[in-house]
Amino acid sequence: MINDDERIALFLDYENLAIGARDGLGVVPFDFGPVADALAERGRVVARRAYADWSAFDEDRRLLARAQVELIEIPQRIGGSRKNAADIKMAVDAIELAFARGFITTFAIGTGDSDFTPLVHKLRELDKRVIGIGVQSSTSALLPPACDEFLFYDRLPGVDPAPVRRGTPARSSAPAATPVTVPAAPPVGSTTPAVEPVTPTDTRDDDLGALVARTLTGLQRHTDGPVLASRVKRAILRKDPTFDEADHGFRGFGELLRHLESQRIVELRAGSAQGDPEVSFPQDGPGDDEAFGLLVDVVGRLQAGGSRPQLSGLKNQLRKIEPGFSEKRYGFNSFLSFTRAARARDLIAMDWDENTGDYLLQVPARDR
Repeated sequence: MINDDERIALFLDYENLAIGARDGLGVVPFDFGPVADALAERGRVVARRAYADWSAFDEDRRLLARAQVELIEIPQRIGGSRKNAADIKMAVDAIELAFARGFITTFAIGTGDSDFTPLVHKLRELDKRVIGIGVQSSTSALLPPACDEFLFYDRLPGVDPAPVRRGTPARSSAPAATPVTVPAAPPVGSTTPAVEPVTPTDTRDDDLGALVARTLTGLQRHTDGPVLASRVKRAILRKDPTFDEADHGFRGFGELLRHLESQRIVELRAGSAQGDPEVSFPQDGPGDDEAFGLLVDVVGRLQAGGSRPQLSGLKNQLRKIEPGFSEKRYGFNSFLSFTRAARARDLIAMDWDENTGDYLLQVPARDR
């Protein structure tokens, strides 16, 4: 069980992650936000370091520095192995921190390289929980089983892979102007939001509901037992330390949750402590029927044109009918997860097509 007191040290084998994301997902530069958000749902990140020859990652360096990641320089060595130098430095630093900072309970190791398997074993011998993070296509099969938990970057909420085709340049998923939140406390704090960052001065109810729903979804996935309102608030603050419900017109977080309950975004029940209710999603989901109905209607209309619609661009088609549509309002962290949920309910069929490098959707004949 993951508890709210986890204190996490993050170490990134940056070249491995960045090249894996570029070659396997078409994501350039590497978007650190989804990693930060996933860890924020698991505990408090107290150290954050990335290792690379930063002369090869100029734009990445600026984004990571703004996200309060400590950049460890591993310069190119003539006649030497830069890879081995980075691996050894990262492993030594991780073990040193494990002994020097006994309060750290968890190490998050960002790499797909099996060379780090001995490091993972040693950290676990020291009674540290280890979370691995890697791009699926470039992660060794030996590494995930060695970890207590392994997060494939491809599956993290907020990661939007582009079809990668031979001769097709990778697209950028995180331009230099991507908004970044202010860190909570040195040396590290919160980081660039993965998607739709909250701006206290102009956040709409839809965005506020999406933030709470997205956070609650992550906590439910990684927590045993009920999720209390206080824990939701702490997780939101780890993602965005500037968050204040008063900026949205609420006198307290409980009042904000009651407002979202009236919109059927969340459901509240009495918790173990007075004033700290349990938070969950309504039994049938917050407006699931309407959301899935919209998807089925749009896919059916496009399908009537004589071909199966692609997943890419489908969300924009939904927004032509419902301009404010966001899957995050319904507790889904990505549009792909939303469509997969519709498939699981047998509302649509969805198949991968190698020719287009995308999913093709259709409404089963019995539902039209």
